[in-house]
Amino acid sequence: MTILRGGADDMADSVNGDLGTVMADLARSLSTPGDLDGILRRVTAATVSVIPGTDCADVLMISGRKKFESLAPTSDLPPQLDTVQVQLGQGPCLDAAVDAFLVCSNDLEFETRWPRFTKAALDAGVRSMLSFQLYTHTDVAGALNLFAFKPNAFDDESVAVGEVLAAHAAIAIVAARTDLQLRSALANRDIIGQAKGMLMERFRVPADQAFEMLIKLSQDSNTPLSQIATRIVEAGPDGS
Repeated sequence: MTILRGGADDMADSVNGDLGTVMADLARSLSTPGDLDGILRRVTAATVSVIPGTDCADVLMISGRKKFESLAPTSDLPPQLDTVQVQLGQGPCLDAAVDAFLVCSNDLEFETRWPRFTKAALDAGVRSMLSFQLYTHTDVAGALNLFAFKPNAFDDESVAVGEVLAAHAAIAIVAARTDLQLRSALANRDIIGQAKGMLMERFRVPADQAFEMLIKLSQDSNTPLSQIATRIVEAGPDGS
């Protein structure tokens, strides 16, 4: 006799199957670290599709002290509530980005941690929120944020799946930053090499002396070496 499972078991199987497909797709997308926006959009779309109860999602990134960005939102609502949190200086997304690994509010109707933000969220129809810290650095922080219109929308399974998706988003961010830093380093090396060659030709000096000239100009003017090199290259061979 074949036993057919139904109800919650069927739903769990469906979610697990969808999650496996989503994870495979995200893993493949990480092979192109330059496409950070595309990867994060896959993460937030997956968040809505595989975590029951999630109505919309986004990634809040904080760079330095004043730059806040709502990335890959699945609707207009997450950026609006991110802006409210930034303006008020309080909210679950901010807490997750800079302080706590996981922040959950099962029902904002009874939430006391962020009174001013809570009112704005309730006015927008949001009742539950779940935020995961993505990545913290000396000048960068971020959180994957889930919004639900029903109270008690998230459970332990939501947290477990969300942590996996947040890990993929964090890996994408780190990979993108590493790729950007590598590209910047290569570009700087090229421009410094060009500037050194121009100084060698202009002043009839060997390579090491031309490089020392660049370093001295950088130190004397308290200007990054790459910027000094860029100015020399832009000035042209005759320095005009």
